[in-house]
Amino acid sequence: MEVTELLKHIQKHDSEQAFRSLYNLYYDRFFRIAFYYLQRDEWAQEVVLDVFAGLWNNRKRQLLPDDFNKYTYALVRNAALNYLEKEQHREAAPLDNIPEQSSPAPSPEEGMMNEELFSIYENSLNELPERCREIFIKVREEKQSYAAVAEKLNISPKTVDAQLQKAVARLKEKINNYFKGKA
Repeated sequence: MEVTELLKHIQKHDSEQAFRSLYNLYYDRFFRIAFYYLQRDEWAQEVVLDVFAGLWNNRKRQLLPDDFNKYTYALVRNAALNYLEKEQHREAAPLDNIPEQSSPAPSPEEGMMNEELFSIYENSLNELPERCREIFIKVREEKQSYAAVAEKLNISPKTVDAQLQKAVARLKEKINNYFKGKA
């Protein structure tokens, strides 16, 4: 079922089954976006669950966006950044006497470029063969060792390395093409 149809079923019929399908379809994407900003599994999972809870709780009031991918990218990114800010304040609270170093806010151009790059990264990742993508995510994003991935997937560590090199080469190519187009 297409995303638009799922959203209509969720909104008009309170369809938990359609929502479960949407969850299964988008969980990995939402997690990657949140993890990109938060760099912690637990935080990313919490943000993703909060975003899904918000989508469910606001299903009746929510307008159907023209581009669900862009809409949800912004939704998850903003939720992750808000969560990060909240966590930074919580961790910094006992250290009130230490002056805070402020980093300059990214310019709108940098923000757009970051979004474009992440989108290219994500699309390129989704274009990889399934096993290659799975290995890349386990090693690079989940920080698992070659040996652990090899054992889980019942393959040799050399195969893990070969698949990882293949994934990195393809991702580099896509990102280099992006920068060539910007020059």
